[in-house]
Amino acid sequence: MTAPVFEEYEPAADCGCAGCARQRRAAAVLPVRYGGHPAAHGARRALVLVTAAGVVLSCGAAQAAATAAAAGRGARAGTSADPRPDTPQGAVGPLVDSGASGPPASTSTAVRATTRDEIMRRAEKWVSARVPYSMTAYWSDGYRQDCSGFVSMVWDLGTNEWTGSLAGFGTKIARADLQPGDILLFHNPADPAAGSHVTIFGGWTDGTHSHYTAYEQTRPSTRKATTPMAYWSNSAQYVAYRYKGLTAQSGGSGSATSFPGASKFGPGADNAFVTQLGKLLIAQGGERFYRVGAGPRWTDADRRATQAFQLAQGWKGKEADGIPGPGTWELLVKGTGRTIPAAGGGADPAPAFPGRGSFRPGQSNSDVQRLGTRLVKKGYGTYYAKGPDRRWTEADRRNVEAFQKAQGWRGSAADGYPGPETWRRLFA
Repeated sequence: MTAPVFEEYEPAADCGCAGCARQRRAAAVLPVRYGGHPAAHGARRALVLVTAAGVVLSCGAAQAAATAAAAGRGARAGTSADPRPDTPQGAVGPLVDSGASGPPASTSTAVRATTRDEIMRRAEKWVSARVPYSMTAYWSDGYRQDCSGFVSMVWDLGTNEWTGSLAGFGTKIARADLQPGDILLFHNPADPAAGSHVTIFGGWTDGTHSHYTAYEQTRPSTRKATTPMAYWSNSAQYVAYRYKGLTAQSGGSGSATSFPGASKFGPGADNAFVTQLGKLLIAQGGERFYRVGAGPRWTDADRRATQAFQLAQGWKGKEADGIPGPGTWELLVKGTGRTIPAAGGGADPAPAFPGRGSFRPGQSNSDVQRLGTRLVKKGYGTYYAKGPDRRWTEADRRNVEAFQKAQGWRGSAADGYPGPETWRRLFA
């Protein structure tokens, strides 16, 4: 079933009669002292004058101008209801003081410093409050209740922006580099009402990076949901941006709740985030993998414990490679994932790949026998006459080759000599 397109324009009410339409439009008119203007320059593409303070008008004012123009022409009963607005969201403007009927509360445009943790806390605040979607209403914090107003709030911009201006506050990044707090933005300059939208990236939900947690303002209210990368519609046209005012996690101690990036983990890594990972894994049942507890230097214990946790979530293949990604990190930090089963309660992660040199003619070691035993268990022991042992033979090579070809590999990728990927798949 095709998912709906969440375009940012106010949906029509149930009643489409001319009288109700005029009442709805009249209710959206801004007072003149706060940016409204009675003049109209066309019902479809109304242009309005800005105030002396330079406040750009919202869609509500554009609709009001269109209404005035229609009234001036003597609109008659039976005509169509609300015309589609020129833009699907409010335009650039200041924050609005919810204690009054619309005066500006702030006009600051300076890029403010913030952290990923602060960004995500602000996003969660609107999700928890279930802020209703609206192009013309403003929440108690002064931000407009549409998708661009939501991102303006989450990034703490101090102004209400729209999809046509948000890119100016960010730096374009590759989708592969997305981290919580970044945005995915689609702005259609030819027709902003045709699908323009923006979401907050909350982290990958699987190892394939085909879905992510999106925080967005859409009908009927702010939501947090698993979403296809990059969105249900116009996916290819969404661009990833990172806020220019982003700073490092406060304190720099490595105790961040936001994912610090894949570069902080894996062979050669030595930092506080590795220590934090180990402690989180131990708390989730991974204590048996650590002989002396968690430490800053990455070891095979970290990899095996991480993989055990990933397998406990039901993940397979690259999703359970033993290297933490945003999804693994989020579950560990929040403590919401399934715990690592006790020894004997489930299959332990694969042993570390011992290196290609262990599998060559003349080699004799326990890794060769472990490999052969696993091949037999997987159904690829056809060429063994008596069963696998410690000495590498042509039977081992031919069995490995059969397994590799079963993966769809050909040529040098199926030469019968195991590499890291062959090893990982055998023990998956």
